[in-house]
Amino acid sequence: MANVIEITDFTAPELDVYARLSEGQLLNRAEPEKGMFIAESPRVIERALDAGCVPVSFLSEDRHIEKEAKEILERCGEIPAYVASFDVLTQLTGYKLTRGMLCAMYRPRLRTPEEVCQGARRIAVLESVVNPTNVGAIFRSAAALNMDGILLTSDCSDPLYRRSLRVSMGTAFQIPWTYFDKQITWPMEGQAFLKEQGFQTVAMALRDDTVNIDDPGLHKEEKLAIVLGTEGEGLTSQTIASCDYTVKIPMSHGVDSLNVAAASAVAFWELGKI
Repeated sequence: MANVIEITDFTAPELDVYARLSEGQLLNRAEPEKGMFIAESPRVIERALDAGCVPVSFLSEDRHIEKEAKEILERCGEIPAYVASFDVLTQLTGYKLTRGMLCAMYRPRLRTPEEVCQGARRIAVLESVVNPTNVGAIFRSAAALNMDGILLTSDCSDPLYRRSLRVSMGTAFQIPWTYFDKQITWPMEGQAFLKEQGFQTVAMALRDDTVNIDDPGLHKEEKLAIVLGTEGEGLTSQTIASCDYTVKIPMSHGVDSLNVAAASAVAFWELGKI
């Protein structure tokens, strides 16, 4: 039976995790095993639960408790489910985008790079992609378009950041991912690691000395790691020089570039074909 608790005051301590803790505080770098994230909307929450994430509490508008929230709450037994009126919840930043339900969850164990690469034929590598919306969109495209995993440099935005999860529609729980760890710095050690794992690396870059994205040689490669760079600047020259291929997406009407999230979808669609 759901453990429903009504909240009438926005300052109630039960709302701290949703209303007053920053993303950094939720991450809890000092004690990673206690780190949390916030999942928004029933779809994202369901995908997180399916992936084995452990809920701490729920927050829902009172009118949704017998609708969108009902099946999820029944699934989670005695986990506290806080409910409040719309007037209380609109004081939460971005509440209108949550589709009626939030869930605080413990962060899952972070995979190792070896685990992400195990059995993979196509992976994405994100270098310094700091915009959480772009990270979320890239994850959604990667999950939909035949990528087997994602590796991120340490300065990328967190895929479990609230905005990233919302944009990705929870696909961060459907595709294996992790950061390059302290033992594998990017780009040189990271590139060496990918070589050891059998991957040919593909730098997506706006250069003239490139291979066509539909080049038959690319499709013949057994394993490809598609490397995407930060918004605006793109990949570093060191990363491009160390990759096996450099690929540019052909464009028309004088357009010089695509947003990294849009470029990722094109690259995954073409290079993810099996």
